[in-house]
Formats: sequence, C-alpha cells, structure tokens
Amino acid sequence: MEFTYQLEDIDSIAAKILPLLTHKIVLFRAPMGAGKTTFIKALAKQLGITQMTSSPTFSIVNAYEIPSSTASLYHFDLYRIEQEEEAYDFGFEEYLYSGDWCFIEWPDKTPNLIPENHSTIEIVILATLERQLTLTNA
Repeated sequence: MEFTYQLEDIDSIAAKILPLLTHKIVLFRAPMGAGKTTFIKALAKQLGITQMTSSPTFSIVNAYEIPSSTASLYHFDLYRIEQEEEAYDFGFEEYLYSGDWCFIEWPDKTPNLIPENHSTIEIVILATLERQLTLTNA
C-alpha cells in the first residue's frame, strides 16, 4: 500500500497505517533525514503514548509503556551498530520475541536476526515536506 503525505498530515497517515500493520515488528527503511523517527513518533501517539518520544541514536533502544495496556513499544535505531553480534549484547532477540511493538530503524544492520514475519514501512523523499510511504506486510 502506498500513501503520499505532507508533514502536516503525518498524524492522520499514522492513524491509517497502524490498523494495517499485521505484525508488531515493523522495519523502517529510508535514507537519513527522510523522517523515520518523525513517523515513529506519530505511530507512538496513535498507540496512546503521550510521553516525549525521541530518537534512540545513542542509546540504541528507547522503551515506552502503552497506556491502558500491558504492552510496550520498543524503538530501535541500529545505525551505530557495526557488527550484527553487537545486537546480542543488548538482548535484541528478547525484544523481538516479547510480543511487544518493535519499531526498528536501520534493520539492515541485523539481517539475520529479523523474524520472517514483520511489516516494513519504506519512506521516500518526494519534496522538502512531502513523502511517499509504502507499507508491506511479510
């Protein structure tokens, strides 16, 4: 499924995308600066998360509790991972099989650890504030 949106429409696009995700493991593929983290913030808002969300570039993973639920959201930014083995050090596989939401930026850094069943959101820059989003459920 493809969606084209302006930055001002990101919350409404996130509201449309969330129920279309068939897996709680969601990979985000896009070039640097395309808006992966911004879109993840919009999805977190749709999940009911009201606390400030931010990019986990230096911490690698940020955890958020989803209000009125026992579920959590884990937001990964794997950009700084140099070798796939580093993901084992912070328990990446445990997060992936927790049953909680896992939003993963730069999933190509850990290709052998990503479960077969996942959703992928690809974002392409069309103009300064315009993006094309493609959702694929594997």
